[in-house]
Amino acid sequence: MLKTHWREYLDEKMLPHLWCPGCGNGITLGALARALAELNLPRHKVVVVTGIGCWGKADDYLSTSALHGTHGRALAFATGVKAARPELTVIVLMGDGDGATIGGNHLIHAARRNIDLTAIVVNNHNYGMTGGQVSATTPADAVTSTTRYGNPEQDFDLCRLVEAAGANYVARGTVYHVPQLDRLIRDGIRKKGFSFIEVMSPCPTHFGRRNRLGSAVEMMKLLKERAVPVGSAAAKRGDLPAGSFFIGKLAERDEPDFTTRYELIRQKALAKGGNR
Repeated sequence: MLKTHWREYLDEKMLPHLWCPGCGNGITLGALARALAELNLPRHKVVVVTGIGCWGKADDYLSTSALHGTHGRALAFATGVKAARPELTVIVLMGDGDGATIGGNHLIHAARRNIDLTAIVVNNHNYGMTGGQVSATTPADAVTSTTRYGNPEQDFDLCRLVEAAGANYVARGTVYHVPQLDRLIRDGIRKKGFSFIEVMSPCPTHFGRRNRLGSAVEMMKLLKERAVPVGSAAAKRGDLPAGSFFIGKLAERDEPDFTTRYELIRQKALAKGGNR
């Protein structure tokens, strides 16, 4: 089979995209397209499910099948697609507001079920599309349009949350470390069960401006400085500076996915019914 070029997964007639200058969504979109090409997946057998938000618009620029749902419910729609058509590759694109704040309950239960989805959450620490409001990943004391004097709440570590809930694959990358991000997304799609990739990305328009983080270029440099590879000497020593975070593959297991478990239950029910 001839390998598909990554640009074939993009609907280029929809370009240029609507994202702000300096936003990492375009970089993440490219990483997803390259991962799909690396796996050589037929476009008609890939379903990209999105909700509302900046990153939720990504399905507009893809040539795969797509389902655009309501705010916070992308994982619920994706679960239905996968349960009905388990042979499809289902990828869910969400921001931190859509996927972890409004949709946080769906995120926990998708991981708990270990349903065979790949969730790619772009985390820019606020609701970028609707005015820069606080989200579940906004750092404590950070300024947003709804926390003018600092955020009083602690933020979620999404990767730890999803790992604890039962996901088979958990990883974190950034839009600065692009080759690694390509690999993390590719490996997440390939992995059976629930895969979760968090992508750390700047939002210069809202979060960066309100927190005086500098230009888009300076925010990219911050990602470079604060990212700590999970297998590095610094990670092993544990002497991490404030604001830093691990990148790389953070957890992997091989528990049976939801479809496999469901089929076992179905066969048990059929066998019992046949003995009556």
